[in-house]
Amino acid sequence: MMPILVMHRKLHLAMRYNLLTTLLMMISFIANAQINEEQVEVRDILESVAENLPDDYDITELVDILVRYRKHPINLNKTTPDELKTLVFLSPLQISNFSSHIKENGDLADVLEMQSIDGFDAKTIQNLLPFVTLTGTTEYGKLTFRSALDLGEHDLMLRFAQTLQKQKGFTDLPGNRYLGSAERFQTRYRYHYGTVFSAAITFEKDAGEKFIDKPFDFFSGNIALFKLGKFKKLVVGDYTLQFGQGLTLWSGFAFGKGPDVTSVAKKDLGLRPYTSTNEYSFLRGISATISLAKNIDFTPFISFRNLDASQTLDSAGNLVQSTINQTGLHRTPTEIKNRNALSQQLYGAVFQYTKNEFSVGTIGYQSKYGNSFITQRAIYDRFSFTGKSLTNLGIYYNYTYKNVYLYGEGSKSLNGGLAYLNGALMSLSPTVSAAITYRNYSKDFHNFFNQAVAESSEAVNEKGLYMGLNIIPNKRWAFSVYADYFQFPWLKFRVDAPSKGYEVLSQAVYTPNKIFKLVLRFKTENKQQNTDLDVPINFLDDVKREGYRIESTWQANQKWRFQNRIEVSQYKKGEGDREFGYLLYQDIGYSPLFAKITGNLRIAYFNTPSYNSRIYAYEDDVLYSFAFGMYSGKGFRTYLNLKYNLAKKLNIWARYATYYYQQVASVGTYLDEIDGNKKSEIKIQLRYQF
Repeated sequence: MMPILVMHRKLHLAMRYNLLTTLLMMISFIANAQINEEQVEVRDILESVAENLPDDYDITELVDILVRYRKHPINLNKTTPDELKTLVFLSPLQISNFSSHIKENGDLADVLEMQSIDGFDAKTIQNLLPFVTLTGTTEYGKLTFRSALDLGEHDLMLRFAQTLQKQKGFTDLPGNRYLGSAERFQTRYRYHYGTVFSAAITFEKDAGEKFIDKPFDFFSGNIALFKLGKFKKLVVGDYTLQFGQGLTLWSGFAFGKGPDVTSVAKKDLGLRPYTSTNEYSFLRGISATISLAKNIDFTPFISFRNLDASQTLDSAGNLVQSTINQTGLHRTPTEIKNRNALSQQLYGAVFQYTKNEFSVGTIGYQSKYGNSFITQRAIYDRFSFTGKSLTNLGIYYNYTYKNVYLYGEGSKSLNGGLAYLNGALMSLSPTVSAAITYRNYSKDFHNFFNQAVAESSEAVNEKGLYMGLNIIPNKRWAFSVYADYFQFPWLKFRVDAPSKGYEVLSQAVYTPNKIFKLVLRFKTENKQQNTDLDVPINFLDDVKREGYRIESTWQANQKWRFQNRIEVSQYKKGEGDREFGYLLYQDIGYSPLFAKITGNLRIAYFNTPSYNSRIYAYEDDVLYSFAFGMYSGKGFRTYLNLKYNLAKKLNIWARYATYYYQQVASVGTYLDEIDGNKKSEIKIQLRYQF
């Protein structure tokens, strides 16, 4: 009798799970259908993870990944840890716990089973829903020319953009000026044959670059093959390499500290085809990931590139290296002269051993340059790299033990210093997770492919301790807090002595239902910098920045979505006066069910005394374009984005955005200066999928 009762109870629970899953899926589908089909979840994710990136950072690759998963969801019962790493909101501990759960219990019967996995709270599962499935996805068969034509997916995008007001650099000035036209153009083509073959081509021309002599100043492309027996990956053309914690070898985009405290631990994606428009952070050549044995992968790589660089002559009249330029801009005579001025050759390999919850890897490579780097005159640059070749070695690891994910990396530049970091992610309870990381980067550590977690732009000359907590007591509330204490043992730019500082962030998110969300955030940062006083010997002043934010999002009905924010910034240096700035904005989104036209609007007012108290805020843009607006000065900011479905597979976007500054005679500086108090931009984008 007992077995029958047990079977009846299991059947009853399974029916309840299936009913709840069906309802959850239906609610998710309706909510997703109410808003722009591709950009709502993407927008929320980007805004939560990208706030600590530089304002000119390009994360097109991440947008590409998320948009593609919306169209082709990940099958959770067939996925791999490498595939799950591409979902930026999942932590390494969550991915490891998920893999262990599948190994021990078999395939998932429904999505709600993930609630029993350590670290998978309601918010994580809600984020996952638009990008995953439990049903079988089509696995394409053997790649042939015929099947590639019949089953391949093509995505073609054309984009035009221009600032409407004339900038000073486009006037007929003597000396340095922009030699090209004011338009910006971008063309990109993507091809996918399931998960086994892809191709990408990108052309781009920036404003001010010549168009007649060379229609597109920047070109990038690659062909990638996957799952070819022993060859797990093969990329010819432009690619990125991301291993360990970014100390030894990391190219492409990378995230650091953010509201999700577990983001401090990087998820290395290994070899990937490069699809972004950043003209600096990629490799060009060939690379492959080869399975040497059951648990051992081997990734050799070689790259040949020419970098933009400013150069000079040494005392003997030899051409030597001064500075590598990373902007990718070639508008003025000087920028054109520096274009592709420095050759770079890179070759090396990565070995990685993985078994169950343990992984360890070793990295070794050498980079060679066409000219020698020389010692710079500034005292803070005394320990910078000199010479024509650089050899980097590194070792990294990660290990999951019960509810703890341990990770770390050590790196050494030959004839240079040592850098290392170690950390842990811990699931302390079903509602609390923690992160801790210690880093120590010597002042003479040299690396051109370094994106480890750091307070500075490069992981060098820094010691730091990071600690954070994520607390999700129930479905309505989520709290996060982190503190990062750092020291700089040697001098830095505008810092003529060893210095120190700290950063603290706390955030509360209240989501009482599926149509309303409230976010409260406080962030404070304290660093040291040379005094602004005119003194014989510089001393260091404390520079303190604080930010306060309250933001709400409301899905009023199937057509309208509203978001508003009030943000306050404060800045104080030494004994100087405290600066107080603020930003207020209202976003309105219109997206009727099955409508051909959708759009969103922002109206903002900002008032900040100077650039020091500036405020950054995410802005909606056309698909595949990422915008983080800078609000500095006093005035209004507004933009309007529209999308129109011309046909089933043909869409067009249009964007108009403008700054209106009060009490100013000009906008911008140097060659970007505009007479008047307005700066406006238009953008038009066409996308054809076939």
